[in-house]
Amino acid sequence: MTAAENVCYTLINVSSDSEPPSEVSLKTDLEKGEIKAKTEALKKVIIMILNGEKLPGLLMTIIRFVLPLQDHTIKKLLLVFWEIVPKTTPDGKLLQEMILVCDAYRKDLQHPNEFIRGSTLRFLCKLKESELLEPLMPAIRACLEHRHSYVRRNAVLAIYTIYRNFEHLIPDAPELIHDFLVNEKDASCKRNAFMMLIHADQDRALDYLSTCIDQVHTFGDILQLVIVELIYKVCHANPSERARFIRCIYNLLQSSSPAVKYEAAGTLVTLSSAPTAIKAAAQCYIDLIIKESDNNVKLIVLDRLIDLKDHPTHERVLQDLVMDILRVLSTPDLEVRKKTLQLALDLVSSRNVEELVIVLKKEVIKTNNVTEHEDTDKYRQLLVRTLHSCSVRFPDMAANVIPVLMEFLSDTNEAAAADVLEFVREAIQRFDNLRPLIIEKMLEVFHAIRTVKIYRGALWILGEYCSTKEDIQSVMTEIRRSLGEIPIVEHEIKKETGEVKAEDEVSAAPVQKLVTEMGTYVTQSALSSSRPLKKDEDRPPLRGFLMDGDFYVAASLATTLTKVALRYVAIVEEKRRQNSFVAESMLIMVTVLHLGKSSLPKKPITDDDVERISLCLKVLSECSPLMNDIFNKECRKSLSHMLAIRLEEEKLSQKKESEKRNVTVQADDPISFVQLTAKNEMTSKEDQFQLSLLAAMGNTQRKEAADPLASKLNKVTQLTGFSDPVYAEAYVHVNQYDIVLDVLVVNQTSDTLQNCTLELATLGDLKLVEKPSPLTLAPHDFANIKANVKVASTENGIIFGNIVYDVSGAASDRNCVVLSDIHIDIMDYIQPAACTDAEFRQMWAEFEWENKVTVNTNITDLNEYLQHILKSTNMKCLTPEKVGNGAIMVNSV
Repeated sequence: MTAAENVCYTLINVSSDSEPPSEVSLKTDLEKGEIKAKTEALKKVIIMILNGEKLPGLLMTIIRFVLPLQDHTIKKLLLVFWEIVPKTTPDGKLLQEMILVCDAYRKDLQHPNEFIRGSTLRFLCKLKESELLEPLMPAIRACLEHRHSYVRRNAVLAIYTIYRNFEHLIPDAPELIHDFLVNEKDASCKRNAFMMLIHADQDRALDYLSTCIDQVHTFGDILQLVIVELIYKVCHANPSERARFIRCIYNLLQSSSPAVKYEAAGTLVTLSSAPTAIKAAAQCYIDLIIKESDNNVKLIVLDRLIDLKDHPTHERVLQDLVMDILRVLSTPDLEVRKKTLQLALDLVSSRNVEELVIVLKKEVIKTNNVTEHEDTDKYRQLLVRTLHSCSVRFPDMAANVIPVLMEFLSDTNEAAAADVLEFVREAIQRFDNLRPLIIEKMLEVFHAIRTVKIYRGALWILGEYCSTKEDIQSVMTEIRRSLGEIPIVEHEIKKETGEVKAEDEVSAAPVQKLVTEMGTYVTQSALSSSRPLKKDEDRPPLRGFLMDGDFYVAASLATTLTKVALRYVAIVEEKRRQNSFVAESMLIMVTVLHLGKSSLPKKPITDDDVERISLCLKVLSECSPLMNDIFNKECRKSLSHMLAIRLEEEKLSQKKESEKRNVTVQADDPISFVQLTAKNEMTSKEDQFQLSLLAAMGNTQRKEAADPLASKLNKVTQLTGFSDPVYAEAYVHVNQYDIVLDVLVVNQTSDTLQNCTLELATLGDLKLVEKPSPLTLAPHDFANIKANVKVASTENGIIFGNIVYDVSGAASDRNCVVLSDIHIDIMDYIQPAACTDAEFRQMWAEFEWENKVTVNTNITDLNEYLQHILKSTNMKCLTPEKVGNGAIMVNSV
């Protein structure tokens, strides 16, 4: 804000579509119009002054014809008008007309209507001219004794503001307000009076508090909040006073007002670091989170609990409250649950991990029983990850967790099932004693898995860790059960022609194939009645994936069959049984290959998958020791190496966190004694109330606070040249999703510029919120124009435009000055954040990083099509992908 800019407290939005009225028409309405016409005219005058118009000719008209009126709407509008209208001459002296205005407001301060008195007192708080206020002081003092509390509390505010700005006008204000406070009964009046004493005369405020400190819990919440602030400020400046007020703060923790409890808990933490005080404050925070319905409040209070946890001496106290913290999980909001689970995970120890796991298991089961909500799957995912972390840190808990989580492998939500699979993979590698349990549970749920990604992971785990003959036979049984009748092609053709009916096939389900001691298969089935199924529903899971054209799972199946077959050969000594098992594995691979080459699947098998399956067939046909080592040892070594690296990274991050929390004290550091500490040293800590106020105002960056002028100048963009008739520059203020352009426009000519309008447009995902209003610039005058731009997505943007205006008295067309472009950098509104590898991959997959164009062509060979494209175009980087039915998807990178 420049020094010459008028201070404005009231902002009024106005539509820029209508033309501004002339000064003559406004003067006529103000002089001769009815009450309604005068009201509308006064509104237009206020809007024009706010937009930079100078209307000195209307000042006396308003004093003569509008100021005497008793209409309440007009009186409210006059308060706004006198707030914004210039009250001094160019040389800084008060206008003579303001004496009449002062007399009018002296009468309003003695008006019988309490609303007019109170609103006038509020208006006086905004005046910066002591010459106007001095004649009004007796009337303002008299308002302290008015019968209505609305007048009295505004009188206190007026006296406080006048004392702060012009102490010589009312030097005895602290004594006057102290006497008023002692005799006052209204809570709002007492609050305002006490607030003034805190900032104007803290000793008097303490004297009053000492007389009623035992009755503080009976006061209203607005007065209790101010008392908490006073106690904090006093103890912050003089720590020796803590013992005097700590009992009062303890009592305020039981207040009926959530705001008072929140502030009292925060103040108690700063006053005392004793375990009882920290526990009482933390318990108060937890109660607030549970009882408050606003999710924003819950998140704010959770942040305070997290701050407590980060203190090295407070963590042990909070560990005893983990079960109370978990009560917050009853909140349906996902963000609240996420923070709560992270906090509980940070506080878990060997003393409370068992109780934590029990609660989390119950929550997981609840998510399976409740009606599906949009956040239920995400919440289940959070619970799985938390249980995963608990099991890694406390291996004894894994046996209790795994049976519950394994049920969710068949979940339709792929993300939650993927987290369970990742946990199972890590657990089966790290905990040898749990492998039989995990294999058993995996075999139980294997047939119910319905997502191909989870199916591939489950196949890999079974193939890698089934080491006994019985487990290997069970794996083969489940694979045959999931694959259905083979050969697949012949069976599907028979179904198409009607030789095999789907109803007849499923009537003998479920089918279980068992391997006898001779190495042959027998089928055990039970007849059951079933409803007729649709064509796609009657297929077993694995066959369904293959018929949909997903042959990547076929490559995983071939690898799994190769592993278990090689292991079976090593375990079983009888040659016939070895050959029978290997032949069965090879038969499955061959029938999958046959299916992929046929026209039955929706998509044909890819060359990579064919090569992988063929390699597995070759390995089983040769059974060399080298291939045996590669399939059954090297794969597990790779997994072990990856998990070891991840564990090292987790330990390193935990070590860094602990180093941050630990307060290291050197042997030669000086010892601080409170009794010997100077007052200025004791107040070295920052005032939390002041920091909260700065955060609410958006001034949280301390580097800018150190040199605000330099930081602002770095954001100023010159829009026009110094030789242009209109000079313009913009201060670009970026606030996360909003960009505010404060444009300074200077008329460098000797002419009056009318309808001077800033026209802006944007490129990228930026949106202009409202069109700036036109204004009139006197010769060599200047004005500030503000424009708001909304950020819609995270990408760079450009703001461009021009300034158009008319020259007063000239008959020429509108003049235009083109502005320089303002480049909005993405880094101005992006803030750093952390995410896991899985979350990063998921978000990466959701973004469309390539431009895909589908073309229809008769060419079926990808290489031939690519050569054709390269010859006919200049495109140098194309990645073809066959879609099917003669179409080819070309990804231009």
